Amino acid sequence: MKNRDSDTKSSSKYRKITGKNGEDRAAAFLESLGFNIIGRNIRSVEGEIDIVALDHGILVFVEVKAWSSYPIENLEYGINKKKQRRIIETSKYFLENHRKYSDMPIRFDVVFIQADTITHIVSAFVESV
Repeated sequence: MKNRDSDTKSSSKYRKITGKNGEDRAAAFLESLGFNIIGRNIRSVEGEIDIVALDHGILVFVEVKAWSSYPIENLEYGINKKKQRRIIETSKYFLENHRKYSDMPIRFDVVFIQADTITHIVSAFVESV
C-alpha cells in the first residue's frame, strides 16, 4: 500500500525541482536577450515573484510557468486575476524595499517553459485601476 504523505512529498519535491529548473532556464533566456537579473524568488506576505530584471531602463517582474502537460492556451488559468494581484502586490513590496527602482517604468512579463520551447510574453498583464 502506498503512503499518501510520501506521494505528496515526492510530487511537491518534483514541482519544486521543475520550477527551479524552469526559472533557471527563464533567467538564462532573459539574460541572452540582454536583461539584467537583479532578483529571484522575491517573497512578500502576498506572494512571490520569480524573477526581477532590468530591460533597457524598464523594471520587469517576471512570472515563470514551467509546464510539461498543459498547452500555452491554458496559461490564463495558471496566471489568473488572483495570481496577477499577488504578483502586483509583491512588486509594490519590492519597490518599497528597493527605492532606487521606484521611479522606473515597470511591466509584468510571463515566461512559459515547455520541453524545448520558451515563450516570452512581454507585458502579459497590467495593474487594473
